[in-house]
Amino acid sequence: MSREQQAVQQARKAFLTGRSKPLDYRIKQLQNLKQFIKEKTTDIANAMRKDLHKTANATQLFEILGLEGEINLAVSKLAEWAAPRPVNKNLLTIADDVYIQPEPLGVVLIIGAWNYPIAVTLQPLVGAIAAGNAAVVKPSEVSSHTAKVLELLPLYLDPEMYQVVTGGVPETQELLRQRFDHIFYTGSSAVGKLVMEAAAHHLTPVTLELGGKSPCYIDKNCDIRIACRRITWGKYMNCGQTCIAPDYILCESSIQDKVINEIQKCIQEFYTNDPKSFADYGRIINQRHFKRIMALTEDSTVAIGGDSDESEFYIAPTVLRDVTPGSKVMQEEIFGPILPIVIVNDLKEAIQFINEREKPLALYVFSSSKKVIKQMISETSSGALVANDCLVHFTISDLPFGGVGNSGTGRYHGKYSFDQLSHLRSCLIKKLNMEGVNQMRYPPHTTEKLRWARVLLLKQVNLARWRQVAQVATLAALTVFVVQRFLRR
Repeated sequence: MSREQQAVQQARKAFLTGRSKPLDYRIKQLQNLKQFIKEKTTDIANAMRKDLHKTANATQLFEILGLEGEINLAVSKLAEWAAPRPVNKNLLTIADDVYIQPEPLGVVLIIGAWNYPIAVTLQPLVGAIAAGNAAVVKPSEVSSHTAKVLELLPLYLDPEMYQVVTGGVPETQELLRQRFDHIFYTGSSAVGKLVMEAAAHHLTPVTLELGGKSPCYIDKNCDIRIACRRITWGKYMNCGQTCIAPDYILCESSIQDKVINEIQKCIQEFYTNDPKSFADYGRIINQRHFKRIMALTEDSTVAIGGDSDESEFYIAPTVLRDVTPGSKVMQEEIFGPILPIVIVNDLKEAIQFINEREKPLALYVFSSSKKVIKQMISETSSGALVANDCLVHFTISDLPFGGVGNSGTGRYHGKYSFDQLSHLRSCLIKKLNMEGVNQMRYPPHTTEKLRWARVLLLKQVNLARWRQVAQVATLAALTVFVVQRFLRR
């Protein structure tokens, strides 16, 4: 039996004991996860510096704070999320208990990504624990130093219920051959297809957090200086290795030079005149990605940056001007510090350009016009739309985070993580009395019975209006009386 098979079997065996169902157990595990983050902060920061050239403060800001917020929210709201959820009823079921009961799915596989190897690996785990599942965590082997830190998770969590499996492609493939109750994958669309194909063998549901080319439209009438500050921050953070980074700019030719000049000023302000020596500017994760990114610039005109150092996997913050739709850089998600500018004639052409391509994970629009923003919302589709800023929607737990179409399926964050990794079970509890009200559904199916069935089945009752048990009981008794009397006529 392989190590991967053993991990899955151990997690399932632990889940079947039922010990993850009590809320106290789940809260304790979430608190232990928070303790792991607290005690291993230095180890995490050192690993992130080796993997992605991140400073300790950047690791705290972009990896840890959001994760701590998710844990705090889950702990404080778990009782509410896990409680039975009443639903409106029809007159036929007015006396019954009808509700939705969230219940654990079982064993969840979480396949993390390398670009934010703590946040995007452990945030889904928060949802899995909160929902009462067992989990097998597979950190990305690309961010190898951080993966070694994540191997320590079982020292803090229930080691039977929560397994960590490290390794590369063979280990991931072996995991995908096992049966899970849900698979949560963050990464590229190409690998997402392979995950979905493997999941189909066991009819396993999936959450795929993918990516794509997130467009950024700049309206000529907006405050271009502020727009470029926010775009520069969103694009070059983590050296452009962010799934929701602005992938390319769409703007009219009349403002292209101003956009370039403002981005140039922001790069100098944020990263100095020598980003290579600046502590808060990152590096490309490895040589393969370095070469891939550099190859994307070969047929385009560099307006800013363009220099690189393969020995350090360094690529300067770069802007490409007058990029055509057929350019190499427009054929795939860049996932690096390269920002192409594509010229469009107006908003209508920008919308058409966006709609002719795969639906993006995020869409950004910068404009002072509410009409322009509303038009972009109503005439396009994307995982998220943000007006006049970048990336910040990821920080809001009450917003579902996820893609659409090629950019992903499913969603998470806050309660959405809990619901995504729960089975929302429909429950109806009926008593063995008041049989008279059921006469209309029993043969023979007369026209009069049909008329009464129409009334009782189609009339919805809002439970908020019937707070007193006596009121509900009275209505139920009245319904039975009327139906019985009618059917005896």
